Formats: sequence, C-alpha cells, structure tokens
Amino acid sequence: MERNIYEFITYLRDVKESSPNTIQAYQNDLKKLQLYLEKQDITSVTKISETSLNSYVLNLEKEGFSPASVSRNISSIKAFFLYLLKKGKISKDPSERLKPPKVRRKTPETMDIDEMNLLLNQPDPKTPKGIRDRAMLELLYATGIKVTELISLKLSDINLKMKYITCEGKNERSIPFGRPAKEALEEYLAIRQKAFNKQSSNILFLNTSGEQLSRQGFWKIIKGYAEAAGMEGVNPNRIRQTFAIHLLDNGADLESVREFLGHNDIMSTQQYLTKNHKNSREVYQKTHPRA
Repeated sequence: MERNIYEFITYLRDVKESSPNTIQAYQNDLKKLQLYLEKQDITSVTKISETSLNSYVLNLEKEGFSPASVSRNISSIKAFFLYLLKKGKISKDPSERLKPPKVRRKTPETMDIDEMNLLLNQPDPKTPKGIRDRAMLELLYATGIKVTELISLKLSDINLKMKYITCEGKNERSIPFGRPAKEALEEYLAIRQKAFNKQSSNILFLNTSGEQLSRQGFWKIIKGYAEAAGMEGVNPNRIRQTFAIHLLDNGADLESVREFLGHNDIMSTQQYLTKNHKNSREVYQKTHPRA
C-alpha cells in the first residue's frame, strides 16, 4: 500500500499540479489509513473492503475527530481509490458508498469597513517594509485571493494599467482591483528593486533577504498589525471572507463572487448569500468598497 500511496502523491504533484498543502494533507490522511489497516493485517490495496473503510471512519469518530476532519479524510480516501481503479490496481472501488458526515458550516467571520480600514492603515508608509506590507494587505482585500496565491504572484501577473491580477495554477482566473490597491502597488514597485530584490527574483512580494515570503511569515505580518490595531481573530482567511461579504452587501451576485474567489463549486460560495449575474469588472467597480 505504501508504494501505491507514493505513486498517487507523485500523480498529484506532477500531473494534477496540486498545491504543496493539498499534497501534504492527502499524504497525512492516507498514511493514517495505512497505519490503521496494517494493525488489521491488511497491507495490500486489493484486500481493502468497504467494511474495513467503514470501520476506519468509525474509528476516526471514536478518536474525537471533528466532522470536518472526517469528511476531509473520506475525500482523500475516495480520491486515492478512484486513482487506483483508473490505473487498474483494483477491480472495484471499496470507497464508492462511503458517505461523509454532515458538516455544519460556520457563518463566515468578517470585519466591517471601518475595521478593515483600520487594519490597512497600520503599516508605516515611511519604511520599505511598511510600503510592501500595505501593498500586500490592499491587494489581499481588493482581490480576495488566498495567501498561497498572494505570495506566489510574479511581476508578470500584475497589470497596473488595466488594474487586474492573474492567478495561475489550478483555479486560474483574472481578478480586477481598485485605485487604492493600484496606488499601493505603484509605491511598492518603486522601491522593490532597491529595498528587496537582492537576488533578481521575478516574485512580486519579497522578504528582506530577497526571497519569496512564506505563508507563516505573512501570517505573522498580519498578526502583528492586528495586535497593533487592538483587533482579535484577524487572519488572511478572515480578510478573504470580508472581501466576499463586502461585495455581496453592496449588490454583487453570487456567481461573480464565486469567480473572484476561484471556487469550483457554487456551494462553497453559498455560505455568503446571492443575487444576479453581471459583467465582472462592472460588478467589482460597483460593489467593492475600495474599487
């Protein structure tokens, strides 16, 4: 089974081009399943039955895993066995009838416009770090992109004249941004070469060593500004949720917000609410507070 997991993870990385975080999650989930099955003397994928998988899911629930965690594990298992079936490693998918528990979706936590402006005004505009951080925060709020997308942006992904970014990868899309984000980016780009670009990198946002920022590094930046502003519970995901809610509060339709967020399934966006469809730039300019 270990060899099959290795081949599946390689497939995710080289063929599907999944993100490192997604790959790591699959690897962790499948390793956990492998260890459980080995205790049941099951070491071959051909010996895994629907009963043994149901037993494993019950064990996860017994160990106190949340419904969301159990659902994620089941999703990993299903993807793994579908891969094995397509590759001819098994003749029947034992996970076919595996059903995830119902997950109660939390209402997204957001900030109001005053709170968002307070956070955006925390970076010091007189220092290179402050100029960079303001540009990152403005762009994050202006586009609703994920942290991994933000720190992976290249110089070529930014179109200042037309005011949009291109996010590459699995959910490739173009997202417009407004005047405040444009001005913050222009300020940053004016000092980027001298202050940060010590290694001739094409990555947009760099740390003080001239390297790509890490996810953890960016989270620390936001945490520091949130604490300085006396705000609790602020993180990149909350800014992303705030982006979505502020658009919808100002009349954007759900489908346009889905496109901006890069959701494959409208159900993922439905936690935010709904209306009708318009041109994406028109929607953005009419509905984003900082368009």
